[in-house]
Amino acid sequence: MDQPMDFALHQNYPNPFNPETVISFTLPQTEHVHLQVYDITGRKVAELLDEKRLAGRHQVRFDMSSLGGLGSGVYLYRLEAGNMSKTRKMTIIK
Repeated sequence: MDQPMDFALHQNYPNPFNPETVISFTLPQTEHVHLQVYDITGRKVAELLDEKRLAGRHQVRFDMSSLGGLGSGVYLYRLEAGNMSKTRKMTIIK
């Protein structure tokens, strides 16, 4: 199996979504990763990952129905791994 060469955070799918979406990313090496969701004001609304992940491709399912109070709108998801980080936007429609 080919190992990814670049750190990448991909656009969630589907986007917009209700109530769940999949976030995928690739790691060039094993790292401790943090994947968090923020509202547009920068308030953290969900912690999806805080663990060590092996190099390769990964997917995380985000089900916003478990959070109850999230309304329609634009949210940010941020992946941090080692000294690398990326942020993308996603849209929730109720």
